Amino acid sequence: MAGTQAPLVVAVGDPAGIGPEIVAKAWSARATSRIEPFFAVGDPRTIESVWRGPLQRIKDPRDAVQVFAEALPIFAVEEARPDLPGRPTYEGARCALQSLELATGLTMAGAARALVTGPVCKSQLYAIGFNHPGQTEFIAERCGVAHDNAVMMLAGPSLRVVPITTHMPLADVARTLSIEMVVAKGRATARGLQKNFAIANPRLAFAGFNPHAGEDGMIGREEIDILQPAIAQLQAEGIDATGPFAADTMFHSRARSQYDAAICCYHDQALIPLKTLCFDEGVNMTLGLPIVRTSPDHGTAFDIAGTGAANPGAMIAAIKMAAEATRTRAAYISEAA
Repeated sequence: MAGTQAPLVVAVGDPAGIGPEIVAKAWSARATSRIEPFFAVGDPRTIESVWRGPLQRIKDPRDAVQVFAEALPIFAVEEARPDLPGRPTYEGARCALQSLELATGLTMAGAARALVTGPVCKSQLYAIGFNHPGQTEFIAERCGVAHDNAVMMLAGPSLRVVPITTHMPLADVARTLSIEMVVAKGRATARGLQKNFAIANPRLAFAGFNPHAGEDGMIGREEIDILQPAIAQLQAEGIDATGPFAADTMFHSRARSQYDAAICCYHDQALIPLKTLCFDEGVNMTLGLPIVRTSPDHGTAFDIAGTGAANPGAMIAAIKMAAEATRTRAAYISEAA
């Protein structure tokens, strides 16, 4: 089943969030948005509690392609309480984790051609013993990929960003950054843009850590001691890497036309411009994995769960980007063979 004809798989995420609703709405938009066949993994009752459309339980991912035109296929994980949208529980966290693990395994086995993950509540996951910073790190571990070689890229129609450090206190970023880390993220980003987006010679622009990129060391030395040597090493390897630039001048339209991805030093430096420009279409793609993995770039939105108000745009974009990336990867592998 492996290959571009297998269905995609969507792990629904926390059942008390908007994941069940946006997965169902994505299926409802399958014709107008030209969405390719996928199946969901989660508790069917949580979808039925927020949606009245057709739902078909499956036991074999191969059935999803035949079912997809008439009903949303779902591989059942029944661990949640379906009557409490907006109120996260331990049962829901266990359901989300089980769904994530099962969907990842099916993708690794080739039963699904790409993995899309719905939003989860990390505080609830931590409470049940989850010991990864997020889904990205969990999936990387399951794929046998070292943490530094898995890159979280956020992509929208007009911008791609990569945070070098992700979910950590801002006070820890300066002592965590290293030349080796920056180089590893740059390499993985360049390879990921080639494999997943068919960009033959990716242009990477690096944001400075300090205001005004440090002003030649007057307001910080991270640019001089870490970023400049890392960029020079990437350039020596043939990667089109430039910077470090003052982050406050990198995201207007003229600046964005000069690079294929902006590499940022910390979480908010990358995600604020991405979410400002592409909030309803932002997609999280993990680069550096043997599988394609995407996710909508938003959270569980417990405050609107169960109200019918959730916008499925980012989930639709994540599913479509995953499908396109599998085709691009297949062509990349074919050309390299």
